[in-house]
Amino acid sequence: MFGIGMQELLLILVVVLLIFGANKLPEIGGGLGRAIRNFRRASSEPDEIDITPKEKKNDASSKDDSNKA
Repeated sequence: MFGIGMQELLLILVVVLLIFGANKLPEIGGGLGRAIRNFRRASSEPDEIDITPKEKKNDASSKDDSNKA
């Protein structure tokens, strides 16, 4: 797994535990999970921002109205 053995993973876990403490680890994990979930959602959804200039919107809507008549 990425060239990292079980001993290295255990050492990293111990260092993280010493730095942040046992009470802070669930908060960090939850925040990381929410960040990953939001990133996946944002990357899979289409953009909702319409950046069409107002002049083109008005021209397009007037052309649509003339085609309907």
